[in-house]
Amino acid sequence: MKIKSLTLRIIIFSSILFLALLTGILVWFKDNLFLPTIVAAFVFILSNYFYVKYTIDREFYDKVRTIYKNIYNYKVSKIDLKHRIKSSKIGLDEINQEVSNWMDENDKQISNMIALEKYRKEYIGNVAHELKTPIFNIQGYVSTLLDGAMEDPHLTKKYLIRAEAGIDRLIAIVQDLDTITQLELDEVQLQITHFNIAQLIDEVIDSFELKALDRKVALVFHNLDPVMVEADKGRIRQVLVNLIENAIKYSKDENGEVRIKIFDMDDQYLVEISDKGIGIEEKDIERVFERFYRTDKARSREYGGTGLGLAIVKHIIEAHNQTINVRSTIGQGTVFGFTLKKHVE
Repeated sequence: MKIKSLTLRIIIFSSILFLALLTGILVWFKDNLFLPTIVAAFVFILSNYFYVKYTIDREFYDKVRTIYKNIYNYKVSKIDLKHRIKSSKIGLDEINQEVSNWMDENDKQISNMIALEKYRKEYIGNVAHELKTPIFNIQGYVSTLLDGAMEDPHLTKKYLIRAEAGIDRLIAIVQDLDTITQLELDEVQLQITHFNIAQLIDEVIDSFELKALDRKVALVFHNLDPVMVEADKGRIRQVLVNLIENAIKYSKDENGEVRIKIFDMDDQYLVEISDKGIGIEEKDIERVFERFYRTDKARSREYGGTGLGLAIVKHIIEAHNQTINVRSTIGQGTVFGFTLKKHVE
């Protein structure tokens, strides 16, 4: 019922009761009957109070309580809800605040859903593109061979080698996707041991010596003392390989430098890998750990990789209950840093 109709009913009923009271007063003046006047006044006040209370409860608060119930339908138990609805503590100010909070929360949920949907579409598009490229390459080489190129042994070998490279890329993408899925579902059992991460860094640097030399990039790491950490050595090797390889890839073409440092932070060690490369734009920094996200798609695919490396790195570090961060300046370089638990004898 609308407020205007509700107000009209209250006015009509109050007027009737007022006329009853006035009649009682007139009777008192005429016959000097005091008791009927008192009774009429009491009946007027009491009846008016209960009628107004009943009307407001029925026409207003019942509707407000329905809204209140809908807001909390999935938040509180029925017993708690019944208690709160019947409680006299529920007022208009509180209900207004609850509705406002509910609207804000739903706005946030809708915004998150829109963002997730956008990410889902981008992710599907990126997956399709990453798979499409090697598949079409393989198809092209095989079709060329079937169309007669097999008559030339040199060309056959050349195309088979390229087709094999495409197959290897497909395998790498599938394996990386499988790794991320296992990490997200907590299906990967970390083999936690204590080891010298400084020695592990030296080993990874040695494995990239030729690639760094080819790119004219210097790999710098000076740490002679043992640095003992508690972590899954195989997974941390995977983290170091990915970060150092990326640093080499995106360093400047000549006179580049990749520097690895270890910082003591009480109960943790901070490992930082920095380069003097092209840098990452600020708008891209928060997205570098997304699957298949590439800040420079043309250059990234030129250097290979699955586009899943940093996503895997983030999952591995978080599986150790540690943190990873990145800071970068365009034209000056990028720094990736992650923490590991310190081993205490």
